Amino acid sequence: MDYQLVDKYNVAVPRYTSYPAVPLWENKDLSPQRWMDTVVNSFEEHSEISLYIHLPYCESLCTYCGCNKHITKNHLVEIPYIKAVLKEWSMYTTRFSKKPILKELHLGGGTPTFFSPENLKLLIEGILKDAEVSSYHSFSFEAHPFSTTKAHLEVLHQLGFNRLSLGIQDFDPKILSLINRFQTEEQVSSIVDQARSIGYESINFDLIYGLPQQNEGHIHRNLEWVQKLKPDRIAFYSYAHVPGVAPSQRAYDENDLPKGEAKWNLYKLGSEGFLKMGYQEIGMDHFALPQDDLALSAKEHRLHRNFMGYTPHHTKLAIALGASSISDAWSAFVQNEKKIKDYLQRVNNSDLPPIIKSHYHSEEDLAIRAKLLKLICHFEGEWLNDRPYFDAFLKPRFRLLEEDGLVKLFPYQVKVTRRGQAFIRNVCAVLDRRLSVQQLCKPTFSKAV
Repeated sequence: MDYQLVDKYNVAVPRYTSYPAVPLWENKDLSPQRWMDTVVNSFEEHSEISLYIHLPYCESLCTYCGCNKHITKNHLVEIPYIKAVLKEWSMYTTRFSKKPILKELHLGGGTPTFFSPENLKLLIEGILKDAEVSSYHSFSFEAHPFSTTKAHLEVLHQLGFNRLSLGIQDFDPKILSLINRFQTEEQVSSIVDQARSIGYESINFDLIYGLPQQNEGHIHRNLEWVQKLKPDRIAFYSYAHVPGVAPSQRAYDENDLPKGEAKWNLYKLGSEGFLKMGYQEIGMDHFALPQDDLALSAKEHRLHRNFMGYTPHHTKLAIALGASSISDAWSAFVQNEKKIKDYLQRVNNSDLPPIIKSHYHSEEDLAIRAKLLKLICHFEGEWLNDRPYFDAFLKPRFRLLEEDGLVKLFPYQVKVTRRGQAFIRNVCAVLDRRLSVQQLCKPTFSKAV
């Protein structure tokens, strides 16, 4: 790889978990009633849904983390929060004409395993009471190796959970200490063994490249543990240094961060190592064994991406519960109150969701969103039905990427090359009609590499 190319394209661009990116939402209408009407209309057309539940509590602060979280050792917060989430869920289900069919259910955080197994059972049973479960479903949860017990694994598996995502980030104790995360290799290995013996069908490892003082030796060590434990999936994320958004990242000096060529080499070493082990690269940041459902869905061109990441299930309606969570009705996005205190207060004093941000898509938004999904999931796109737009707006921009070997242009079609897959966020940015030069210069988004 030409490192001048890395420098050229290593600019701040959205991750395209949504289009438009959250900072570019219009927020013109914050009416909870309009949002509820949108959800009900979507549900009447598509009764199979995805459900995300944000569980924001952590006992300690991992300084690299940019997620919405609340640090506490007081576990008395669990029950009031669960009651609020179940009340928010009832705001939707009481307005539906029939029980929703859960295709996907994901517990994110924070640290979902901050909650006791008994309280997680209380939460999930409350959710399932007002829903049916699809015969072909994916129920997953994020787990911190330090706080996850066999009881957590058993209780959630009995409730239908079949996937587990372990937040590892790095296996080296010194790196973990720098980011204030404490777990051992033995804990990770034990949880993997227990989960497989209990019957979990798929185990994911979250790993990060670009952490403070991380070098190629650390990536080699991570690869050794991946080879030993052989998770079904791997999410290999670039560390996003955005201290303006996550002040905890100021805990270490920016000079400790690998940058440019050094960071690129970490990515290259890790991704090539996964491929040599037999993993297949799935979209952006993800790898999966050939027999895993994610790899099969990519092969069959049914891969989808939503706020939960890559998924083999494409549901038009994805409801999100809990503080800061983001819902998607395909034609619109909304985000809930971020502060837990405000979230609890609004849920307990209303019968409508506590939204603070929204975006209702224009026809242009929907068209671009569909094309972005094809690019980010399948590395290709076509504009056979919109040739004037392609010729006037897209072709000159794609031509510049083609000159650098990132894409291959065909008549009204584009395919991302193997080299270009590492810069897929830059390719997607070509389509982004809401992204201005001024926004690219702001530290709102993390860098592409």
